[in-house]
Amino acid sequence: MDEARKTNSVRGPEFNRTMFAGDTIDIGCGPDLVVPRAVPFDLVHGDAQFISRYFSAESFDTVHSSHCLEHMRDVEGALAEWWSLVRPCGHLVIVVPEEDLYEQGGWPSLFNDDHKATFRLHRPTRWSPVSYDLGALVAALPDVELVDARLQDDGYDRGLMLGRMTGWNRFLYRAGKRRRGTFRRLIRFGLPLTGLDLALDRLEWRMGKPVDQTGGPALAQIQAVARKRAR
Repeated sequence: MDEARKTNSVRGPEFNRTMFAGDTIDIGCGPDLVVPRAVPFDLVHGDAQFISRYFSAESFDTVHSSHCLEHMRDVEGALAEWWSLVRPCGHLVIVVPEEDLYEQGGWPSLFNDDHKATFRLHRPTRWSPVSYDLGALVAALPDVELVDARLQDDGYDRGLMLGRMTGWNRFLYRAGKRRRGTFRRLIRFGLPLTGLDLALDRLEWRMGKPVDQTGGPALAQIQAVARKRAR
């Protein structure tokens, strides 16, 4: 749901004006560019895993990517490729889902079956077999200054999250999703099922159905900002 737009609302206008003032590429943007003047790069443009095939080194003042790195087959390799596009004194801005808030203790990811990695921040412990510490990943890049790395959980209700994902939770989610799709179609045909739909949603949640809060306005992510040192 328009992740760049949601993130921009918590970054504030000053961050957006300064960070994206120069030449900017937005990797994995879909239809939701971080700023209108950014160069879009998504599946229709090529493979972000090997983005240096499409652009010369140090082509951009800012390389931005929101909710794309978790889809890469080789996370460290993709990050190195993206970093190679950043000019000296330029910036890399990366946003990824936070594994506890988004995956909620379950792998493979229930809410997005194309996720190939999960991410944590400044934490040595991990439950996911494909977990990366985003802060450590970015700090290991050459000629890097880690400007900022933070959890963004605006609007997230931790009372709704699971600490551990079980087979029962997954069953409830998938069954509830099918049921809800059927109800939505029937409601569009004029059947008065809205009240029952909401009541069943609440019942399924009490029984253990996981909730993907990022389908609404909530954030469940990590943002890291890095600057490339001048040579």
